[in-house]
Amino acid sequence: MSTESNLNESRDTQLRADALEYHRSPTRGKIEVVATKPLSNQRDLSLAYSPGVAYACEEIAADPGTAADYTSRGNLVAVISNGTAVLGLGNIGPLASKPVMEGKGCLFKKFAGVDVFDLELAENDPDKLVDAIAMLEPTVGGINLEDIKAPECFYIEKQLRERMNIPVFHDDQHGTAIISSAALLNALKVVGKDIRDIKLAASGAGAAAIACLDMMVVLGVKRENIFVTDSKGVIWQGREASMEANKARYAQATEARTLADIVAGADVFLGCSTAGVLTGDMVKTMAPQPVILALANPEPEIRPEVAKAARPDCIVATGRSDYPNQVNNVLCFPYIFRGALDCGATRITDEMKLACVTAIAELAEAEASDVVASAYAGQDLSFGPDYIIPKPFDPRLLAAIAPRVAEAAAASGVASRPIDDMDAYRERLAQMIYHTGFFMKPVFAKARATLRKLAYAEGDDPRVLRAVQTVVDEGLAHPVLIGQATAIERAMKEAGLRLKRDVDYTLVGSDGDTTLQGAALLKAGEVDALICGMRGSYDSHLVHVQNEIGLAPGAEVMAAMNALVLDKLTLFITDTYVNDQPSAQELAAIARLAAAELRQFGLEPKVALLSHSSQGSSERPSARRMREARRLLAQSAPELAVIGEVHGDAALSEDIRALYDIEREGGFGGSANLLVMPSLDAANILFNVLKVAAGKGVTVGPILLGAAKPVHILSPSATVRRIVNMTALAAAGVR
Repeated sequence: MSTESNLNESRDTQLRADALEYHRSPTRGKIEVVATKPLSNQRDLSLAYSPGVAYACEEIAADPGTAADYTSRGNLVAVISNGTAVLGLGNIGPLASKPVMEGKGCLFKKFAGVDVFDLELAENDPDKLVDAIAMLEPTVGGINLEDIKAPECFYIEKQLRERMNIPVFHDDQHGTAIISSAALLNALKVVGKDIRDIKLAASGAGAAAIACLDMMVVLGVKRENIFVTDSKGVIWQGREASMEANKARYAQATEARTLADIVAGADVFLGCSTAGVLTGDMVKTMAPQPVILALANPEPEIRPEVAKAARPDCIVATGRSDYPNQVNNVLCFPYIFRGALDCGATRITDEMKLACVTAIAELAEAEASDVVASAYAGQDLSFGPDYIIPKPFDPRLLAAIAPRVAEAAAASGVASRPIDDMDAYRERLAQMIYHTGFFMKPVFAKARATLRKLAYAEGDDPRVLRAVQTVVDEGLAHPVLIGQATAIERAMKEAGLRLKRDVDYTLVGSDGDTTLQGAALLKAGEVDALICGMRGSYDSHLVHVQNEIGLAPGAEVMAAMNALVLDKLTLFITDTYVNDQPSAQELAAIARLAAAELRQFGLEPKVALLSHSSQGSSERPSARRMREARRLLAQSAPELAVIGEVHGDAALSEDIRALYDIEREGGFGGSANLLVMPSLDAANILFNVLKVAAGKGVTVGPILLGAAKPVHILSPSATVRRIVNMTALAAAGVR
């Protein structure tokens, strides 16, 4: 056995062990059911069950359409399999298929917020399966058929589509067809071939292969140019062995009998069959710049390195994540269902599937997002031979695909709840990925309206450059990059960005400390705002800001504030970086500055001065400082809604405050959104713990308050999305 074979076997052994542990620990399996409503007292019980539940039942009985309002059905999909054709494993049965179906549920939830019941049915009779699945219509809003063998899967889906008034989608067929078709469109664009002229050779004639061919015909591939093989050889007119209707429509009048025969001269190879059937020698006989879609999993019909060795000019896509151009159904099924569910589609039409193909193909031509770049570090993510379809973790997929699907559903007459405001719908979908989108909206709008000159001290940082590409594309500011020209240009090239010097950005050559340079430019009025802090300590940047920029008129202190997006609310926490042990007067000043900043986001500040004590329960110095800060705020900013000093739980819960009769006058209802902490340690620790434990890393900041001009000192852990957010905030903050 070769060294490479030994290495692959070792990797497989480790992967197996890791996968089993992943499924087993710390909780067995991958999904759970979580209640969306509280059930903590008698009143909750009376609303959730008897007698309150009867009112919801009566409404649905009177108008079945209201089930989408009063139940989870409108966001619930059943993933159903009998385990007869599990990808890469074959007929392993329904029980053994359950990990796959649970995994499908995880993907639905992760990528599109769709809830799933996975249902593994011990039944191979197609008619009995149809009856069983059709009976689920009152329970779910859609059906995702999975891993059911051909030809039964064709019959089952057809019967269910005719009997049910909800979307039915066999992902093995249509998901693969949609993604591979998008890959084909873009590959042909790269090599400059017309889809109407190509010859296509296919290996495999099962559910996925036939669905792919059907979709490609719709897109323009001529049926007379398609040649197909299955386990019996070429599908030719007159052949009797293993022929059924779905295969027969691709039978050709040809003397070819083997895969090698039909691959010769082919522009495209489509593989939905088994490992290793396409050889390097076969690839050598293909047309110039051949496109190879080798989709067998886990081992493709040909490995990309083998194909490239035979024909360096080929473009290769596989189903594997360890090679470029992964044809992965997760690019499709969560989003097509998201769009279908949201518009109340009664079925998934060909128009909806074509809309999905187009959206995916177009997205691949856009620059890779920051999340994609982070997840696939070191890979070339610019449109071309190794990037013809988006990556599965591209967060733009949701907002790109679901609206197109919903629009197509309405156009084809199957949307029972057409979406009236598509722009608002796209925005809502974007917020599912970037929770910062909602409260950043007015900030972005103001930045676009002003288009200020904004300097970036670390102009050669790849994250900064990716952010700058977004800034330019979205018209948020005119970037001024500080750094060495060669380093900046090299980083741009590696990232595959389109930025042009003196058109999209201005270059300021580096002659030492770039933050000092940036602060000097800002002080002189040559730029309108500054972003720095991607390298080095916060304090090393702050000293330049204090010395060169100084305090804003009327400001008593500088301070730092971070925003943290949680599942249920957004919290602003201060002071996270600047003042170690602020005095009562400084705390009051920080609160005023932070409250003014919240209003820049269109938010009404609800301020809580946090302490270990609550309304005089302690005489320790920190408690006294918070108490005095509350008194000073009552004098200097009586319009501001403030509570304090209070415990953290009371700040976030009106019910807890009511128990202790805390601050009814001058306070506020609901949760605080601005937490003023007694020390830098407390603020920074709280922010970072919440960020990891509950915030999923969705943050804005640090926002520097009190400086004479807009400048923000970020941190070395800042993401591209955070840099974009802070750019908008800095540009919008120019007075």
